[in-house]
Amino acid sequence: MLHVVQAALVALFPALVIVAALRDVTSYTIPNWLSLALLAAFPPAALAMGLPLGALGLHLGVGVIGLVAGMAMFALGWIGGGDAKLFAAAALWLGWPAVATYAAMTGLAGGALALTLLALRSGYLRPYVVTGPAWFSRLAEPGENVPYGAAIAAGALAAFPASPFMAAFSGF
Repeated sequence: MLHVVQAALVALFPALVIVAALRDVTSYTIPNWLSLALLAAFPPAALAMGLPLGALGLHLGVGVIGLVAGMAMFALGWIGGGDAKLFAAAALWLGWPAVATYAAMTGLAGGALALTLLALRSGYLRPYVVTGPAWFSRLAEPGENVPYGAAIAAGALAAFPASPFMAAFSGF
């Protein structure tokens, strides 16, 4: 029974970041409840996985650094407020050393997202895209924002297998 609870708690992370990405792509918003749910689910998941106190402190430190980095990116206008909160909440879950993979993969995914949006917004593809669903045609709108939550989710999912949560889960 304990393994089922552990699996359910660990599965919350990928599920919530996927929902955040989908919401950002379709509405250009990441609701606060998603970041708050990630934050609230972290302590029970950490306890269920038996992460040591030192590891919890390290996760907290990484989360605070993620929050400061997210706030800086928001202040520079690179990402939105929801993106900054999602970035910090994911960093909290990933901890050290997975946060390095997270940052690198988020950057790569962000570059791929930017190139994809540039292609969609080009004169060649835009006429075809605007006939699709409203959320998709909004992605092709020149000058529109970038739903960076999708890149954050891609980076988080790529780094999650290297996180202490997955290491602890595979040890059971």
